[in-house]
Amino acid sequence: MTSTPAPLPPLPEEGIERVLCVVAHPDDMEYATSAAVAAWTEAGIAVTYLLLTRGEAGMAAPPEEVGPLREREQREACSRVGVQDLRYLEHPDGMLEGSLALRRDIARAVRQVRPQLVLTANFEVEAYGGLNQADHRIAGLAVADGTRDAANPWVFRELREREGLDAWRAPALAIAGHPAPTHAKPVAPAHVQAAVDSLRAHAAYLAHVEGHPLPEEFIPEILRGGGAAAGTAHAVALRVHSL
Repeated sequence: MTSTPAPLPPLPEEGIERVLCVVAHPDDMEYATSAAVAAWTEAGIAVTYLLLTRGEAGMAAPPEEVGPLREREQREACSRVGVQDLRYLEHPDGMLEGSLALRRDIARAVRQVRPQLVLTANFEVEAYGGLNQADHRIAGLAVADGTRDAANPWVFRELREREGLDAWRAPALAIAGHPAPTHAKPVAPAHVQAAVDSLRAHAAYLAHVEGHPLPEEFIPEILRGGGAAAGTAHAVALRVHSL
């Protein structure tokens, strides 16, 4: 006789005023996770997006054309879910390196934003029905390390000594798209639609990806799956680590 798994508990949100979302590329937040962002901004929580690259290697056109195009689409996507603070680093798309420089850049952003929650995307080797993209793997691990680095005053001392950025400990790290979630962020139908609209904003990119499913078809399906695990209609499933 098999037992029914207990529903995922809701993400603890008491005291959360600022969330920092750190991902590799434009559009990485838009695969359903942006529904949680829409719910947070609606509740008055300030959400910052930090993109490690500009996604300039993600389409067939030359990178000098693709980078600005994808930035415009990302800004439109942010507007659909209430994100006003969009930041970019200048690391090369498709060639992210798990370096001290990347960790320092992420730690700097954590100390600048001072979030109570840092969010990134799944960085397992196997993910999304296949092998995870290299930038995703590098980005997620760097986010985990850089977030902890931000809390250590003796790591990257130049951030305090030269830039005046004191250490900051983010209490939690959340990973979206993880196969073994621990918590869920319930979302309302309006947030589901906002997530669909945020992915639609990447119109040129979606047109470039052959056979890409329609956002209005698969984004609600993902969120219904999270809701089923949480005992609600729709939810964003997250694996949460206490820091």
